[in-house]
Amino acid sequence: MPKDRNYTSYQKGIIRRYYDHKDDLMSQKLGEIVSELYICTEEKKAARLWKSARAALLNAGANEARVDCIVDARDLEALARIVGEIF
Repeated sequence: MPKDRNYTSYQKGIIRRYYDHKDDLMSQKLGEIVSELYICTEEKKAARLWKSARAALLNAGANEARVDCIVDARDLEALARIVGEIF
């Protein structure tokens, strides 16, 4: 893969808008994960959602130790609280 990519102006605009709205996208994604976890009844799906929540929180800049503690305990209330604090 070349280091210096030649993006069109259209592609550059898409990339710029993505990074301009990254906080909003992460906030929405984490809110959806919290909602899905609240109504989830399947253990396999819940495990996948907790893994996604961990990745999204770390991507949003949350403290890794705190995130690991919340995910390991599977504390939905603490997850919702940290999402509220970040955004």
